[in-house]
Amino acid sequence: MSAETAASHGPTAGEYIVHHLTHWQNRPMKGVIDFGVYNIDSIVWSVLIGVIGCWLLYKAAKKATSGVPGRFQAAVEFLFEMVDNQAKAIVHNAESRKVVAPLALIVFVWIFLLNAMDLLPVDLLPKIWEWITGARGGDPHHAYMRVVPTADLSTTLGMSISVLLMCLYYNIKIKGAGGWVHELFTAPFGAHPLLWPVNFIMQMIEFAAKTVSHGMRLFGNMYAGELVFMLIALMGGAAAASMSGILLPVGHVLAGTIWAIFHILIITLQAFIFMMLALVYIGQAHDAH
Repeated sequence: MSAETAASHGPTAGEYIVHHLTHWQNRPMKGVIDFGVYNIDSIVWSVLIGVIGCWLLYKAAKKATSGVPGRFQAAVEFLFEMVDNQAKAIVHNAESRKVVAPLALIVFVWIFLLNAMDLLPVDLLPKIWEWITGARGGDPHHAYMRVVPTADLSTTLGMSISVLLMCLYYNIKIKGAGGWVHELFTAPFGAHPLLWPVNFIMQMIEFAAKTVSHGMRLFGNMYAGELVFMLIALMGGAAAASMSGILLPVGHVLAGTIWAIFHILIITLQAFIFMMLALVYIGQAHDAH
């Protein structure tokens, strides 16, 4: 079979991208928003990577020594001190930090590992899943598998909503239910009764905006990074279909290498930003207006 014939039977660039951006779901969606649908691949990879992250931290804690630390222990200690210092600078309540600081550490490690799934070859795990589906008698062409949970909006919004619930908890714990309700109606414009509705609406807008932007920021960056990796992969596919352009496979390797190196900074920065915003929002819940 010629290269042209093989290419004609293969997916187009658009079909390739759509296939890679389709989730393994419990059932098809019935509209733009369908809360009865959940992405099985995001859940599986989030739980699996979360367990791995906890195991790594447990391993570092179990093997910690008071002598000269190994490289792994030194890296974990550096990470712990960095997160602890940030927590002390933002959350001034020492009792709250007993929960907030470990939570921030777990958030950073978990999101970093989830983001790092983007560094795997874009076709590796989806092709393995297609092979497994075909071996089980299923249709490999409809075997969908996305392996970067943070490129799924439902995952990142779930994380940001969890941070929102923590903020609500500390608002009530630190200020009391009455004090927090009083703040909802008197901040930021004052305690005049005519301003109560305006204050309350502004408070609700603030909570909603912080939560949505918190999740959307992580999702947008990781989704864009995943899409760039797919476009780079298409360069390699075009080179395999036709070698008329000798520079195309060279560009494929160079672009993939450069973007992967740059993406290491992105996945680390996005995990740090999400962690810092979580600390800032929880710290704000401790402040009285």
